[in-house]
Amino acid sequence: MRFAPRNTRFALTLLWTLATFGGFLLSLLLIEVGEKPDIGVVEAAIGGFAIALLQGCLLKQPIFCIRWILSSLLGWSMITAIGIGAIGWIVPSTQILPLRILSGAVYGALGGFGIGLAQWLAIPQPVAWRWIFVSAASWAIAVPVGSVVGMILHRLTQLFLGEVMGLAMTWLLVGILTGMNAHKLRCLRRATPT
Repeated sequence: MRFAPRNTRFALTLLWTLATFGGFLLSLLLIEVGEKPDIGVVEAAIGGFAIALLQGCLLKQPIFCIRWILSSLLGWSMITAIGIGAIGWIVPSTQILPLRILSGAVYGALGGFGIGLAQWLAIPQPVAWRWIFVSAASWAIAVPVGSVVGMILHRLTQLFLGEVMGLAMTWLLVGILTGMNAHKLRCLRRATPT
């Protein structure tokens, strides 16, 4: 008997979350986590490629997949080059909790907006602009949560690995929050002739 999930929206959300989180773990093999000045455009592009490749495979159509990967590379390169930073791989230098939350929300929203704007280029639909706001909101929520988790784990263990676990929490939340809308990408793409 073949496994066929009854709720394909939930299944895609789960797969998108796994692809996003798995891409982050893969990126850790390729780039080193650090503070803002330590992560450059090349590292951000490499990390963005690892994640976009796995996400793109879920979008089914090869042309859409390639455009998704290229637009994601553009987004990560762009936000890193303009000074926002590679938000999924940088650890805040401040240890002041309210400042971490506020800066995480602001940088997360700006970074998510930049990434969503670039990915929007791959989505040829009039309503695809919503993806920009989904991305911005997802990052605005996930970065402060992951940052706080990272700070707490770092203080408890006295190991930088705690901060890396916070980044992992960020990517997991981004995967879940964007994954809840990823099914719309597939539906939009199916409605458009190639």
